[in-house]
Amino acid sequence: MSVRITKDMTIGEILKVNENLGPVLMGGGMFCIGCPSAQMESLEEAAMVHGIEPDLLLARLNAYLEAEEAGK
Repeated sequence: MSVRITKDMTIGEILKVNENLGPVLMGGGMFCIGCPSAQMESLEEAAMVHGIEPDLLLARLNAYLEAEEAGK
């Protein structure tokens, strides 16, 4: 896999990697992807604010990228 998502990336950076990660974030309870804070808060910070387990969300994001890359 060429790019891996990390907990220190902002939501905005994650969406720049692949805009299709938006539904993955929202499916994990992160409904603030369009919020101005999405450009400043890390995935880990935003997850904590929303009561979401950051490691689980991180695993889902990277699994999506892996599956997408495998399908190419």
